[in-house]
Amino acid sequence: MKYALVTGGSRGIGKAVCLKFAQMGIPVLINYHSNETAALDVLKCVRSIGGTVDLLQFDVASEKDVSRAIERWEDGHPDDYIAYLVNNAGIRKDNLMFMMPEQDWHDVIDVTLNGFYYVTRKLLPKMMMRRHGGRIINMASLSGLKGMPGQTNYSAAKGALIGATKALAQETASRNVTVNAIAPGFIESDMTKDLPQEELKKLVPMNRFGRPEEVAALVGFLCSDESGYITGEVININGGLYS
Repeated sequence: MKYALVTGGSRGIGKAVCLKFAQMGIPVLINYHSNETAALDVLKCVRSIGGTVDLLQFDVASEKDVSRAIERWEDGHPDDYIAYLVNNAGIRKDNLMFMMPEQDWHDVIDVTLNGFYYVTRKLLPKMMMRRHGGRIINMASLSGLKGMPGQTNYSAAKGALIGATKALAQETASRNVTVNAIAPGFIESDMTKDLPQEELKKLVPMNRFGRPEEVAALVGFLCSDESGYITGEVININGGLYS
């Protein structure tokens, strides 16, 4: 059986992606770090629509944590493999560069970029060995494309994730593993709830924030058979704000 793993799947875009996989009939593993209550809420939502789901708790920024959790899951599922990976986990610690504490720089890089490395490296061998290959979706950001003031750390992490997406796509294409990135703009989620939405909406041609379900729909397409010839791409979803 082919499973999907969504890192940072307990809220926002991650939650919407988990529900999308369930609607597609794909068993889903919800990764979370510390908010078990939120993760259990997503689990209940997925089960309520008939989805097969389980929780997978680990810190994406810890190589030992990642390896331990995935190996434990694989030991319990010898005939299954994780064919769909959505690297969605990320954090923001915004500040102007000259005022940014060193720890805030490292924390953002560790979760977004090192998390991508630890989780993807662990799952790639089995994806590449299987006849049906796999799908890897990296959740980038508008910040990684154009840069955003006050987000030097976040922009650096997401920009590097985009570069890694393009390189990895070329390494895995011959094994039927596609690797793409999605770059959301302003999306209604926990990560944007502290932003001045009414002011920022004026910058968006569509005059609104996007919905997590709209991002999840794009993830669903990129994980479908119809997208099998798309790899190494970065797809914007930002209401016309930047292209």
